[in-house]
Amino acid sequence: MFNENKKNKLQNSEASANQNIIAQGTKIVGDVNSDGGFRIDGTIEGNVITQGKVVVGKTGSIKGSLQGTDAYFEGKFSGKLILSGTLTLKSTAEIEGDFVVGKLAVDPGASFDGTCVMKSAVKTIKNEKSREKTA
Repeated sequence: MFNENKKNKLQNSEASANQNIIAQGTKIVGDVNSDGGFRIDGTIEGNVITQGKVVVGKTGSIKGSLQGTDAYFEGKFSGKLILSGTLTLKSTAEIEGDFVVGKLAVDPGASFDGTCVMKSAVKTIKNEKSREKTA
């Protein structure tokens, strides 16, 4: 009944309907949980947990922790960040804290202050320690 283009448009509109937007001038103090992604142009002071992608615009900031799949920062972050996917820092990004990520992409000019562990590195270290125990 539907051709492929119509199916793709329906799927894309459903995905965008699951995006939460925190507008500039909005401040949330507390924990936020969602299955959908976030676009943050305001401020969150607390913990953010999502199964979706998080985009922090130039005016956006998070102070607390963030757990999710992918994050794209143009704004500020301070705290603990755990991502199963990619952390992307654009030139205007200012982040500090402890980070555990799958992949890291940093544009020139981004401010990055903290410790970062890539999940592939964690797996390698665990494998080496288990080999040492068996030897």
